[in-house]
Amino acid sequence: MGKKILIVDDAAFMRLLLRDILVNGGYEIAGEAEDGNDAVAKYRGLAPDLVLMDITMPEKSGIVAVQEIMAEDPRAKIIMVSAMGQQSMVVQSIKSGAMDFVVKPFHPDRVLDSIEKALAKAVAW
Repeated sequence: MGKKILIVDDAAFMRLLLRDILVNGGYEIAGEAEDGNDAVAKYRGLAPDLVLMDITMPEKSGIVAVQEIMAEDPRAKIIMVSAMGQQSMVVQSIKSGAMDFVVKPFHPDRVLDSIEKALAKAVAW
């Protein structure tokens, strides 16, 4: 059984694209969320091995969702998903606890490489 990943993006087509990349890469989809509130709730309920988190979403941004998840689970493994031109938000995400980021449009190899590296890292206390 592959590692379980939670996909968080407000755009359904992006979630579908990521789902295809992950399934083809041998990962299991733990669930999907379309905003930061849903992401935090699903993280609590699903306990995924890793989260792919969009930065810009309605209701609650990915950055705030990362901060909330990390406050509850400092061992959480989160990779941010960003569009070009969001470098300052990516830096803020990393400072909030995200392990890495991938830029849209996705290159499947980059997504899978980032996931493999994040899953291999032990989170320090």
